Amino acid sequence: MINKSLKKKYIYQNKQLFGNEIYLHSLNPSTTSKKVKIEDSWYSQLKKEFDKDYWVELSELTRKNYLNKTIFPKPALLFNAFDSTPFEDIKVVIIGQDPYHGEGQANGLSFSVNHGVKIPPSLQNIFKELQEDLNIPIADSGNLQSWANQGVLMLNSVLTVEKEKPNSHKGIGWEIFTERCIELVSSKLENVVFILWGKQAQALSENIDSKKHLILTSVHPSPLSAHRGFFGSKPFSATNEYLKEKGRKPINWLIK
Repeated sequence: MINKSLKKKYIYQNKQLFGNEIYLHSLNPSTTSKKVKIEDSWYSQLKKEFDKDYWVELSELTRKNYLNKTIFPKPALLFNAFDSTPFEDIKVVIIGQDPYHGEGQANGLSFSVNHGVKIPPSLQNIFKELQEDLNIPIADSGNLQSWANQGVLMLNSVLTVEKEKPNSHKGIGWEIFTERCIELVSSKLENVVFILWGKQAQALSENIDSKKHLILTSVHPSPLSAHRGFFGSKPFSATNEYLKEKGRKPINWLIK
């Protein structure tokens, strides 16, 4: 029998740690009842995933990490990609690696930063390609929320990172979760554009049905690789041409 005051304290800690993203799995190992607060359509798709052993371990590790270390993004933004883009609204998926590891940068959307934050080099290169591709002026803000609101799932393959330690949470279980998300989008939706920049993102192509969807690939927009094939790849116009061909509304890539 679980001590009620202990259970109450545990739940309170989770609420404090995760804000709107509340992980509630019982202290009793014989039960697997859990609740993850995520956008409703995504919860419906992923609820079986939240009963799996790896998720229980991952959520507990994430809880401890937030307690003991400086972790990005902030807990309330952990599922921002999902909360901003309901499952049935997805038109485009842009895969990133892990969140930005600098103070105040990560906002839960791949490649995106909040208004007022210095635009990171990879995002600067994305904006340069966008200007070259569609003649859209380079934005003053790196906040890509307007893309997410139009059906662009801005998903990192790893959802958390420790401050100033890039790739610090690679291999702890997030990749299993995000691979499953990609599989669900591929199997249950049609005519989605998957934009895969870099080898890590391109490895996910194995989970995508190319007969139902468009897969666009290039090297990563990082300054280390952008000149080897990212510049000139024209992913934004290719995406909109495909969407229009399939009778879907194109994306307005102008940053608002």
